Amino acid sequence: MELENINSNIMDKVISEMNTYDYNSFSNEDVEEALNKDYLSVKDFQALLSPKAINYLEEKAEKAKEFKERYFGNSVYIFTPLYISNYCDNYCVYCGFNSHNKIKRAKLDFEQIEQELKEIAKSGLQEILILTGESERYSNIEYIGEACKLARKYFNNVGIEIYPVNVEDYKYLNSCGADYVTIFQETYNNEKYKKLHLEGHKKVFSYRFNSQERALMGGMRGVAFGALLGLDDFRKDAFSTGYHAYLLQKKYPYAEISISCPRLRPVINNLKVEKEIVTERELFQIVCAYRLFLPFANITISTRENSIFRDNIIKIAATKISAGVDTGIGAHTECSTKKGDEQFEIADKRTVAEIFEKVKSEDLQPVMNDYIYLKD
Repeated sequence: MELENINSNIMDKVISEMNTYDYNSFSNEDVEEALNKDYLSVKDFQALLSPKAINYLEEKAEKAKEFKERYFGNSVYIFTPLYISNYCDNYCVYCGFNSHNKIKRAKLDFEQIEQELKEIAKSGLQEILILTGESERYSNIEYIGEACKLARKYFNNVGIEIYPVNVEDYKYLNSCGADYVTIFQETYNNEKYKKLHLEGHKKVFSYRFNSQERALMGGMRGVAFGALLGLDDFRKDAFSTGYHAYLLQKKYPYAEISISCPRLRPVINNLKVEKEIVTERELFQIVCAYRLFLPFANITISTRENSIFRDNIIKIAATKISAGVDTGIGAHTECSTKKGDEQFEIADKRTVAEIFEKVKSEDLQPVMNDYIYLKD
């Protein structure tokens, strides 16, 4: 596949701001000033991600909760991912799917995909996220497109988290039923990125960076962003993720923007990677900063985090939560053995029903679907 160049200047803007971001230069006064605003500047966002802001978690939480209720009410969206293949052509040293890792590989055929979709649909969920390993050889565009068509039979909102593709491919997947695209940049530090991504198309930093914009150019309704916190300087990665989303929202104001906040988790065969520890307090600080800087954006908290943290953060800042998750291949159908190994270990293994009831018990409204498609 030829890697398309869309001549966007957004990457240069993000990298420039990231390189000049000195989070130790912010004072208590800078943090307090940001917390007193209804509309944050880029500098305010930087202040709320700074080490000084860790001392204002209670004030940040109060303000984030106010913003969440103002723009989302008491709604919490619930979805689940479906992994349909774990073949991968990339060598990313931190990922369980990487091409050098000796794991059990599998790819679901269309009958198996439909069985999985039917089983998940029984839970009442109306949103599904389809994932593959990043291998065009094993999971080509036509295969993913057919999976999207099947998903549309059972779900009202279909997302994809696959290898980055060109605008025309995103147009095709959108025509097959895909609504939104999730791409993790992993880290915005290009030098560290080179050390972590050793083989495959994923080595090309700029092509991955521009994926969300190509998806929007291809007609996708929404795009999701995320850095894998802990791969590098997490404050700079968190800032770059939010600023990247902010710039695309300005350029494509109709786009639905989402942010994910994953931290590194253990993977099969214990792959070692030099990492920076991100504590729960620091993750909480990041999520609240996202809520204040991007008040209209969905914020997803994944099953990488434990149930106590997830239950608390959806009351304050996060708006979207996954449930009934298994990162293996072929894990949802009854009386079946898992066909392929997991991408990473999860921390919150609760079912859809358990999370649904927990959301209700917190006087929040669990939302399975908020889209209506009208036929011509």
